[in-house]
Amino acid sequence: MRVAILGCGYVGIELARQLDAAGHHPVGVRRSDDGIETLETHGIDAVQADVTDADSLARVPDVDALVFIASSGGRDAAAAREVYVDGLRTAVDAFAARDDAPDRLVYTSSTGVYGDHGGDWVDESTPLEPTTEKTRVLTEAEDVARSAAEYGMTPTVVRFAGLYGPDRYRLDRYLDGPVTEGYLNMIHRDDAAGVVRFALDEPGDDTLLAVDDEPVSKWEFADWLADQCDRQRPPKRTKEERLDDGDLSEAACRRVTTSKRCSNHRLHERGYDFQYPTFREGYRAAVDARRSA
Repeated sequence: MRVAILGCGYVGIELARQLDAAGHHPVGVRRSDDGIETLETHGIDAVQADVTDADSLARVPDVDALVFIASSGGRDAAAAREVYVDGLRTAVDAFAARDDAPDRLVYTSSTGVYGDHGGDWVDESTPLEPTTEKTRVLTEAEDVARSAAEYGMTPTVVRFAGLYGPDRYRLDRYLDGPVTEGYLNMIHRDDAAGVVRFALDEPGDDTLLAVDDEPVSKWEFADWLADQCDRQRPPKRTKEERLDDGDLSEAACRRVTTSKRCSNHRLHERGYDFQYPTFREGYRAAVDARRSA
């Protein structure tokens, strides 16, 4: 299978590795010179193109499947709209117009589209209640992805929980504290890539929630991490105490007050096998490196 990975960054590079190992033919697409150099360093066939520019996308060879995993670089909602909505629509239109058009599309979204559920469980059937402008953009982008079916592509939306892994363990955030209460819904980078690969190999699901087996209290996670690293358990604070500091933006306040637990029951039901079922396995390498430093 020929696969174009549009926005081949943190997860995309691992996805390309997994696809190549499985005998597929990935092509990584980045818009910057530095991005192309990074892909080439990893031995990935690279094409320089911008998802918002249809002419540049013409450089990408014909493929059987598209993976849209581009990032807005953590910028504001307007930048997110330019990439996730306008860029995705541009990519779908550009590839659908080809004589040899792709027959699959995987778009990576976020569990942030669920909004606040007071700590209750959510899954693929839960109605979306985005609470920030950026998550409303992501919700709109999901609709754009599903519209690819009109062009003969089978679309799947993969909603990522919080990503962690090499270079993104952020140990000090939880070891030093203070740690604000709430739930962590996480997935290791390798499993995030694995779920996308699974969606390509086993098309048919409209939506897949990419999260590990155990959403965990931030306080419980921080204490576990401290114990594993032989550190004193960090100070804690409630949501109210964090909000009382008065230094958060409106969007950040919403993130603090949003609480949910994400279920991966559908992934297990479909047969996906996690490399890192929980944070305990996923953080082991980082803990061992910290203990030996």
